[in-house]
Amino acid sequence: MELAPERKASVLIEALGYLRRFRHRFIVVKLGGSLVDNPQSLSQLLEDVIFLATAGVWPVVVHGGGKSIDRTSAAAGIVTKKVQGRRYTDPATMEIVARVLRNETNSWMVNEAKRLGGRAVGLHSAALQSLFGERLVLKEKGQIIDLGLVGQVTRVDVDLIRDFTSAGVIPVIPSLAYETATHDHSNPESGWLNINADTAAAAVAAQLGAEKLVLVTDTPGVLIDRKDTSTLQPSLSCERCRDLIATGIIEEGMIPKVEACLEALAAGVGKTHMIDGRLPHALLLEIFTRTGIGTEIVTEGESAAVPATSRVLNALPGKDLFGIKPV
Repeated sequence: MELAPERKASVLIEALGYLRRFRHRFIVVKLGGSLVDNPQSLSQLLEDVIFLATAGVWPVVVHGGGKSIDRTSAAAGIVTKKVQGRRYTDPATMEIVARVLRNETNSWMVNEAKRLGGRAVGLHSAALQSLFGERLVLKEKGQIIDLGLVGQVTRVDVDLIRDFTSAGVIPVIPSLAYETATHDHSNPESGWLNINADTAAAAVAAQLGAEKLVLVTDTPGVLIDRKDTSTLQPSLSCERCRDLIATGIIEEGMIPKVEACLEALAAGVGKTHMIDGRLPHALLLEIFTRTGIGTEIVTEGESAAVPATSRVLNALPGKDLFGIKPV
């Protein structure tokens, strides 16, 4: 079913205000979960990112690669061990994490973006490293927990990222940081730290002063009942998020995502969002439509979003935002 010409025009007009608002503003997009293992969905999301860059927005992609790392570790006989939801990272695991993120996932994304007509660069080499960090220290019952080579971002090379985005090049950043205290400059493979991709994206958004942080996931957003998509929360305040975590409604893998959003907002990021990357052109729908999709998390006092996912999709049966048949 082809969209009527006036409907196409109205979509473009609706986007115009957002194009003006976000021009030369940073939007940090985190890609992770099963989406990284789905070339079809990932390619479509990269198309959205290329659209942003072409329109004068400054998108920055941060990604993980958990499932690929799990498979490669298993093939090497390494048993994945989680400590407080984080992957315990010994030197052998760190070698796999760095290799998968840099040489496989990041390389594929950059090459795919170029194939789609965009300009992209992977920031993960000694000369082009944008994240620097220190080892993450957690305590349980007063005792320091050994996480191995797990870290947190302490510095983002904002100038490096800005140089690329202002030239129309999309930075693609794996969730790795250099531990400056231990990095051996004669050995570019030394000094890596494994960073949670959600917290890495939040740190990038915070230090860039981003307009938005968008966590692209393989779930609809925050659900009161994980088995019932009608319980999707279109908009949540920071206080409400903390309540949902305290009562156990937000749990497991959703907790670090929500906490990353809260950290970004506390650092001055304009808005944060969790969207379902399985929907065709989910990123464009979130950024360039009034209703958006998924869940936005905002500071107290921000206006709530209108529940949107079903409206958007019902208005475009069998189509995406631009009348293109979804893959």
